[in-house]
Formats: sequence, structure tokens, C-alpha cells
Amino acid sequence: MSNVKIALDIMGGDNGPHVLLSAADQALQTFPNLSLIICGSQTVHNHYIATLGEYDKSRVSFLVCEEVVEMTDKPTTALRKKKASSMRKAINLVAENEADACVSSGNTGALMAIAYYVLKTLPGVSRPALISWLPKIEGKKVLLLDLGASVNCDAEGLFQYAVMGSVFAEQCNGIKAPKVALLNVGEEDIKGNTLVKHADQLLQDSQGTNYIGYVEGDQIFSGKADVVVTDGFTGNIALKSSEGIAKLVIHELKRLTTETFAARIFSKLALPFLKKLYRRMNPDQYNGASLIGLRGIVVKSHGNASAEASFYAIKQAYEEAENAVPDKIKTKIESVLMEH
Repeated sequence: MSNVKIALDIMGGDNGPHVLLSAADQALQTFPNLSLIICGSQTVHNHYIATLGEYDKSRVSFLVCEEVVEMTDKPTTALRKKKASSMRKAINLVAENEADACVSSGNTGALMAIAYYVLKTLPGVSRPALISWLPKIEGKKVLLLDLGASVNCDAEGLFQYAVMGSVFAEQCNGIKAPKVALLNVGEEDIKGNTLVKHADQLLQDSQGTNYIGYVEGDQIFSGKADVVVTDGFTGNIALKSSEGIAKLVIHELKRLTTETFAARIFSKLALPFLKKLYRRMNPDQYNGASLIGLRGIVVKSHGNASAEASFYAIKQAYEEAENAVPDKIKTKIESVLMEH
């Protein structure tokens, strides 16, 4: 197993550096071949290094960064005026082949702008896409993209997302010939706008993916498709809606244990099922949206993610690096472009 090195921007996010540092400790314990370059302030460096054991110190280096990209910064401000920020330096490490991947919980717009500017897109890819796993029936997962990297998208862009999503599902979840679908307002051929219909035709004409046609919003989690493709505006709304439903379910499960005596008795009898459902619905395990289509690996963790959720973002970056996902997307895109 080859060594994997990840650059970790610990200065972004809502909850402070300690959250990502705790996740870093968990990742180092979980993956013996993982090493980290932690990008942050000198103060955080001094505190963190003092808490590490000797063994861990050999797998951790620290890059002192003088600036921080704030959550309120505009992407253009972060890109042009904060070149010494922890976010920029973490992405630079990927561009310079000093790190195999970058993870940040900072400003999403700034992260996408800097990554796009520094890393550039792969040949044949017009725009990168944000992609993430969501739960589906039978304990499996479905990929949804784009989640907001490109709010406006043309049919060719949707076609490229489908190809990239297919490669991602195969390499990061071992799905052979993953089923790819376009998100639409209906399954029938006559449904949808011009954008979706044009993308549908491009996918039907290509042999680059296992394209199965349209799915509706209520079918995202049904198991019908392994990869669901849409534009960034629609995808972001679908993602946030699903997260809201998951939080509602979790809230109701917790409420069952605190209400009436009858409800408490029922909850105890159903406890094994409730725990299983909680684990399936808990958004923490799906934290980590990957910015794919770039010449390097960038994973965005939720700004308010817990340490456990942040660990999953690092895990996502680790798995992408292990499977050399950008290289495989590049190869696939090139082969599809030749036939396309």
C-alpha cells in the first residue's frame, strides 16, 4: 500500500482548528500509510505538536500560514488578496505534488475559486463539479452531482459530469458499470427542459457510461441509480433538502426517548432498529464533497462539521488518492471525447 499525503487546512470552518485536528488524530490512527501536512497558525502548531506522540510526529508536518480565509470573504478577495492563507497554501501543495490531496472546511466559494485557478481542470473538462455520497436503500450509497460548483450548466457539462461521476463511483465504491441517471421532473421522454433533453441525447449517443435515463427527486435514494446528475442549482437544493429531512428524522428519533412513558417503552423495544436507522440517516458519515474534474484532489468538509464528520472528509480524500481518481477521470474523459 503506497503512502498518501494530505494537506489539511485547519483554519477554516465554524468550530475552530481543534475539530479538524481531532479528526486528523483519528485518521492517523485509522490509516497507517497516511501522513498529513497541517496548514495553520504558529499558535495552533505549537499546541498540537505538543499533544502528539512520537510515532505520530513522524507522520505530521506543519506549514505555518499567516492568513486565514474567513467565511465572510468573497471568493475574489480570497483569490487575489490572501495568497498566504492556509487554504491557498494547502491547494498549492497539491499543485506542486507535495501533497496527494487537500481537505478544507473553509469558505466554499473561495475554495472552489482558488482550486479552479491553481489546479486547473483536466483536459476535456469545462467546469469542475462538487460531488457527494448520499444514502440509498439496502444500505448502499448514491452519488449526486453537481452540488453547486457551477450553478449554470450546459448539456455538454452535464454529459461530462455523468462521465466523471461514473468513474468516481467505480473507483471509490467498487461499483462495476454504475448506473447513471439525469435528475428530471419526470421519467417520460417528453418531460424536462431543453437542457436536460439535450444532455439525455448526448448520453444516449455515447458508450461512455451505463446511462439509464431520467429519475425524479423521490428516486434519488431509491436505488434505481448509482449516480444522479444535475446542474449545481438544482443539486444544491436537493442536497440541502435531504440533509434537512435527515435532521428531522434524527430529531424525532431522539424525541421518542424523552416523551411519554408509553413512547419510552416503545423506543426501548425498537432500540436496535432505531440505532440502525440513526446510523444510516446521520449526515456525518456523508460529509466530504469532492471537487472533481480538477488536476488534483480537493475535498470540502462542512463548515460546522463535528470531529467525526471531519474524519469522513479526510477519509474521502484518502480513498480518492489511493485510487488515483483524477488520473482515471482523465483517461476516461479522453476516451469518451474521442468517440464523442
